[in-house]
Amino acid sequence: MTLLVEQCLNGLQFGLLLFLLAAGLTLVFGIMDLVNLAHGSLYMLGAYFAATFAAWTGSFVLGALLALGATLLVGMAVEVVAMRRLYGRDHLDHVLGTFGLILFFDEAVRLLWGPEGLSLPLPPWLNTAVQILPGIYYSSYRLAIIVVTLAVAAFLYVLVMRTRIGMLIRAGASNREMVGALGVNIKLLYTLIFGLGAALAGLAGLMQAPILTVQIGMGENILILAFVITVIGGIGSIRGALVAALFVGFIDTLGRAFFPDLLRMALSTAAASTAAPALSSMLIYLLMAVVLVFKPEGLFSTGNK
Repeated sequence: MTLLVEQCLNGLQFGLLLFLLAAGLTLVFGIMDLVNLAHGSLYMLGAYFAATFAAWTGSFVLGALLALGATLLVGMAVEVVAMRRLYGRDHLDHVLGTFGLILFFDEAVRLLWGPEGLSLPLPPWLNTAVQILPGIYYSSYRLAIIVVTLAVAAFLYVLVMRTRIGMLIRAGASNREMVGALGVNIKLLYTLIFGLGAALAGLAGLMQAPILTVQIGMGENILILAFVITVIGGIGSIRGALVAALFVGFIDTLGRAFFPDLLRMALSTAAASTAAPALSSMLIYLLMAVVLVFKPEGLFSTGNK
């Protein structure tokens, strides 16, 4: 029972972390029609900024806030300098251009921080365990990730569904040409959207930094899952990104936790330990395939964000 509760919470935490990454990706993809392979690089920068600013200030929270602001500014600068040249072009041009940005950011990080990885230590008040049920303890930092991410999800809902900027975002996703014809500054709107997506990716990176080593290329593998979530949830749908991210988080976490024991009934211990992670990953792509067969537009269409 204890293991099941812990792994369910781990799946929730991982799914919500994936949501942060996928939400920014689906905003940019759904509204700007831009395939951004460099989104994972912004996730990496958020982690590096957090490790650096926390070391400079001696405060984890202040370092995280500064890292969030820095990633937002980098994202807006990237949109102005590089992304504007890709609007209206073929998706292949987007892939090639943003792949070049991946190489640029990887080498820039290597020059600024060196090839060695960094670590982001947690403050004592986050590096503890909290009793959530009688006899069941859970990491206070992972609980903090869940709370912060749920707060961000609520903020995104209010922003997209209850504000004027959100109205423009939804209108831009439906008909960008008409929004521009009505006098809206599309360039500024795109810069703000891309900056918001970068900040979400940076937030995911800085929250993952204390759990994993901060290293070059850390955002490239998790970016694949973010694209899968975007496809499952529906391109441009924040609600779809949240639901799909939770599905993926639970499938990946529970599969890695419980498949080895199930496979040991038929395989050796070594074979079961090797096959379990691969099988849990396969289930994620199987879920995507099933969704695409029955709902090619994803679980939620853009009009139902």
